[in-house]
Amino acid sequence: MIKIITIVGARPQFVKAAAVSRAISKHDNLKEIIVHTGQHFDKNMSDVFFDEMEIPHPDYNLHINSLSHGAMTGRMIEEIEKVIMTESPNLLLVYGDTNSTLAGALAASKLHIDVAHVEAGLRSYNMKMPEEINRILTDRISNILFCPTERSVLNLVNEGFDNFGCKIVRTGDVMYDAALFYSKKSEEKATVFKKINLKEFVLTTFHRAENTDDAIALENIITGLNKVNSEIPVVFPVHPRTKKIIENSGLKVNFHMIDPVGYFDMLELIKNCKMVFTDSGGLQKEAFFFGKNVITMREQTEWVELIDNGFNILSGANSEKIFETYLNSIHSSVDFNVDLYGDGDASGKIAEEIIKFNNK
Repeated sequence: MIKIITIVGARPQFVKAAAVSRAISKHDNLKEIIVHTGQHFDKNMSDVFFDEMEIPHPDYNLHINSLSHGAMTGRMIEEIEKVIMTESPNLLLVYGDTNSTLAGALAASKLHIDVAHVEAGLRSYNMKMPEEINRILTDRISNILFCPTERSVLNLVNEGFDNFGCKIVRTGDVMYDAALFYSKKSEEKATVFKKINLKEFVLTTFHRAENTDDAIALENIITGLNKVNSEIPVVFPVHPRTKKIIENSGLKVNFHMIDPVGYFDMLELIKNCKMVFTDSGGLQKEAFFFGKNVITMREQTEWVELIDNGFNILSGANSEKIFETYLNSIHSSVDFNVDLYGDGDASGKIAEEIIKFNNK
């Protein structure tokens, strides 16, 4: 029996991990222990969330949140180490680029437990982003690197990972697996359209500190989206923190701010919108999965293949460019029938590679 400890700490990681957990559960020789660090405290992650999303409940909840980066990561390493010592796994599995990701990888590697990193090889080349630091360090101490794209494989090769004694595997993207799985359920479960009552709209989200904590950037984004809203309604499911910052700024928002939505509602908003404006990494890909052009309100993105193939345009926090890219993209027709993120079975490939790795 191959025992796997899976580390998750944020809501999107649970969705990704659920896809892989479904694949793991199909193998009698794999046993998974799920550890939730508690990094992102989310009151909506109740029993209903896990049941509706068909996500396994965590075996451990460490309740570590609301601390500085250093304190949070340190506490997580300490507590994850205790779980590893108790469970004696063959492998520790981490996702993405959060503090939980790095803490899990560090704790396991110090105890000589193999580490597998899902979403390995991604790079924004912006070292001011905590996520960039987390993903680079996690890659370096991982034994299996599960890469979602050809570019992510190339990034690792260019950084010399062929010489580091690790295994690099292009699996495709587990988010694509999740999007396909939940898209079949979202139409019947979503309720958001009763709230917005719009037949045609564009969707926006922004939450990154570089946009919300910079007064000039925030004003530029709101000004740009107000201009877009004069042409077509803009719908903005807004995080409470971002909403409070906007209210305190005194800026006038002409577009439709609605309460945060769950994953099913977000899928339906993506599927039914005309296009997407965001600073979210995940939403950039989900827009592509459902054939929507996306404008990314950042200066760079780790999903460069979307830029290279014309599905994504970087506007930064520039009001004129936000509006200009809207005008250029709203009626553009690009062929989304291209394999950037695999065939929708990344999770199955990950489970099979774990078995092969542990039977080597």
